[in-house]
Amino acid sequence: MPYKEKEIEKKYFSIGEVADSLKVATSLIRFWESEFDLIKPKKNRKGNRQFTQEDIKNIKLIYHLVKEKGFTLQGARDFIHNGSDDVKSKLDLIKSLQSVREFLFKLKNELPSK
Repeated sequence: MPYKEKEIEKKYFSIGEVADSLKVATSLIRFWESEFDLIKPKKNRKGNRQFTQEDIKNIKLIYHLVKEKGFTLQGARDFIHNGSDDVKSKLDLIKSLQSVREFLFKLKNELPSK
């Protein structure tokens, strides 16, 4: 059995990496950090924010509610406070389905045409 090196998983992400992944400005991430208490990045000695996977998941949840669903900030806060576990599981399901869809489209494109 060939030895397979374990992939190194990144633990912390910069605010720039998080903003790029969502295609938003870093200022929006900082604003949401001040508005939502569930975003709590660690800060290094220089004061740079270091976001964990959990922080990113929470930011994506806020993005989904505010940008995609059209919630107000207060509406998003209330929604998260009243049922965030249900929302997070639905968001995870949507992401899973989107990745399956992308895979199927790639597979379809690789099939020979008639």
